[in-house]
Amino acid sequence: MAGVMPQRGLPGRESERLRLDPFVIAGGDASPRDQRDLMERPFFSLSKAKRVAPILYEAGGQRVEIHGLAEHGMATIWDADVLIWAASQIVEAENSGLRTSRFLRFTPYQLLMAVGRATGARDYRLLKAAFARLQSTVIRTTIRNGEYWRRHQFSWINEWEERTTRGGRVEGMECVLPDWFYRGVIDRSLVLTIDPAYFRLTGGIERWLYRVARKHAGHQPQGWLFEIAHLHEKSGSLARVSDFALDLRRIAARQSLPGYRLAIRHEGRRKLLHIRPVNLSTVPVDDGVDGHGISGAGTIGTSGASLSGFQAHEPQLSLWPETRNRAPNLDSNFLMLGRPVTDRGAGAADRPHDPHACGPSPTPGDGP
Repeated sequence: MAGVMPQRGLPGRESERLRLDPFVIAGGDASPRDQRDLMERPFFSLSKAKRVAPILYEAGGQRVEIHGLAEHGMATIWDADVLIWAASQIVEAENSGLRTSRFLRFTPYQLLMAVGRATGARDYRLLKAAFARLQSTVIRTTIRNGEYWRRHQFSWINEWEERTTRGGRVEGMECVLPDWFYRGVIDRSLVLTIDPAYFRLTGGIERWLYRVARKHAGHQPQGWLFEIAHLHEKSGSLARVSDFALDLRRIAARQSLPGYRLAIRHEGRRKLLHIRPVNLSTVPVDDGVDGHGISGAGTIGTSGASLSGFQAHEPQLSLWPETRNRAPNLDSNFLMLGRPVTDRGAGAADRPHDPHACGPSPTPGDGP
């Protein structure tokens, strides 16, 4: 077995892997799950082109700053598939009483298959490039800050490393997730299931819009209403508002979001996007909500999905001797933000009035 090595390129800095127990990903099947905070705000570039221009966003008294290094650029919404996969595996394991950790061990094949990617040499290279962007992107945010803390700074991946055979074949990977993200995953009220078809969406705005729809409209029959100018600000997109609105009209014309129907509406000079759920294939996780949701108002119920099983199979990672993950304990790696609140709306921390909130609700069934 290869020894745990300090993070390369940072002499004198001790690797977190020396003090964290590994969470070995043994099974591949887990319902896709996303973290609510990441669905709500502009944490990722929506373009595959390298972006170094920062994202600065503030709403409801909470601020997000995203900075990408010139060498790699900012992490993209396709790179976020890594975090969705990690969240899915952690939640599935915890629901089965297994011990998890921020320190993950897995095979690239497991990850690529789970998010609908091919597994050729090019796909492995793209995966490593995604890890490089995730590690080099710097996030500064006041979301979920403690009573005496104002801003949290971190990267999506603290460190990562390939593990190879003597012949040079990459058979395993290790990575350490940031504490901010991990705590947001093990708090069940901050996680939502998503449609597996999400991974087949090819456009950056399309993928971002699905996450917004899932977070806000959820399973509410009346859906959610957004002002397009507010959506543009919320996306962090570098496109002009007019070009962004054109992209939304094209997506609405294709009706390509799994489980949701989109309609463009006009109220005076305001252009609005109405998002309604239809034929959802995700397991219902939201409490019933009466009335129509409006941009900025947190009215979605909390996560409570029925879950598929996560079995502790014999691991396929021949480079590591662990055979199963242990049951949870109460060490420092498992500090919770607090007990999940099951009777509150999603985004309860975002209750302050949103100045961009829209006006009267549309009638369900209105067309584009």
